[in-house]
Amino acid sequence: MAASPRELTQNPLKKIWMPCKNGLPEQHASQRKVCMTNCPTLIVTVGLPARGKTYISKKLTRYLNWIGVPTKEFNVGQYRRECVKIYKSFEFFRPDNEEGLKIRKQCASAALNDVRQYLSEEGGQVAVFDATNTTRERRGTIVKFAEQNGYKVFFVESVCEDPEVIAENIVQVKLSSPDYTDCSTDEAVDDFMKRIKCYENSYQTLDEVLDRELSYIKIMDVGRRYLVNRVLDHIQSRIVYYLMNIHITPRSIYLCRHGESELNIKGRIGGDSGLSARGKQFARCLGNFIQDQNIRELKVWTSQMRRTIQTAEALTVPYEQWKALNEIDAGVCEEMMYEEIQEHYPLEFALRDQDKYRYRYPKGESYEDLVQRLEPVIMELERQENVLVICHQAVMRCLLAYFLDKSAEELPYLKCPLHTVLKLTPVAYGCKVESISLNVEAVNTHRDRPENVHVHRSREDALQTVPAHL
Repeated sequence: MAASPRELTQNPLKKIWMPCKNGLPEQHASQRKVCMTNCPTLIVTVGLPARGKTYISKKLTRYLNWIGVPTKEFNVGQYRRECVKIYKSFEFFRPDNEEGLKIRKQCASAALNDVRQYLSEEGGQVAVFDATNTTRERRGTIVKFAEQNGYKVFFVESVCEDPEVIAENIVQVKLSSPDYTDCSTDEAVDDFMKRIKCYENSYQTLDEVLDRELSYIKIMDVGRRYLVNRVLDHIQSRIVYYLMNIHITPRSIYLCRHGESELNIKGRIGGDSGLSARGKQFARCLGNFIQDQNIRELKVWTSQMRRTIQTAEALTVPYEQWKALNEIDAGVCEEMMYEEIQEHYPLEFALRDQDKYRYRYPKGESYEDLVQRLEPVIMELERQENVLVICHQAVMRCLLAYFLDKSAEELPYLKCPLHTVLKLTPVAYGCKVESISLNVEAVNTHRDRPENVHVHRSREDALQTVPAHL
């Protein structure tokens, strides 16, 4: 006889329904971390030195972690630097240097052992194995390793013949490498070019015929052309889509919140109010600031909420409205003060303090939901050049966490004050941040996590970090 359906109860934090027994939730798949991969994935870079493999690895790792897929990068060069403390010259990489070859194999093997530890024991879902992997033999060894451990393999090859791009990469990234701390620029460039030569003769690129059984994307000349082969699952297709959208053209992204709103002054969250007098003043100052910056082909994006549109109107330039940029939906708590939430929903208020990233407002959203909603915005920001995004506190935190590689625990507490512009400029493997205050006073809307997050805490403890308001 078929078993009768189990009773359901709602998880108070995420508001997800799950099976229960005697009123208590059962250990069930829905309680476990969401898994986007049916088995772990090993991403393997392929390409000569100075082809942007580490740039791709770091960016991909940051993106996958941001969308909620636990990912870690394993850079074999770093293992080599830890093993051989003092780098002498390109001679180490010569194909006839047996000692060098032995050390490099040991380092690759050590990195793969750590990959196994991460994917099989630590709960990782994706590992990025960042090395040259230029021979079919080396790639075969990695495929065999993956098969033995039950991982899927996806290769990412970067092929570039443009001498200007290669030279720029060497100057931007390789000269600051620990390998070249005591060298002049010319000496370092000369040595690195010789290091590339050490790999060129044995380099076997991924081949449409010989490697037709492998899953891979081949990126040619920094995204001028792509070749994609045997994409097998959801995560591989997400990786391909992401890699086909990123570019290396120099640009800046400007992030700011709308001007101070009427509800901000009253200490009320959410809603769709207009700007205060100071908010309107900020909007005018923002217009002057953008004009003074003289930014080439700047695009301006807003949410579909009144306060961001009012702010953009003062710029007297075209702007595009995105529903995806709307503020986090506070559900039943919309337009309430924190004091009122504590009074009417003390349990909800405490649960949110316990896990602000995953907590979902009743009939509303969580930061986790917001990240999923903002993924198309991130994808389009990666495609564009100079963009000003006029948005909201929670939305700005999510965007900032992506660019600055912040964890889910840090994300909901990132400081994004009103009337301040953050200028993000991608550099080498990260992002340079400039914070520019436009010197227009505004209320503080930042609430730190209080010390006491217990559900039975006092009202005073719960409201300990609420910012002042009318």
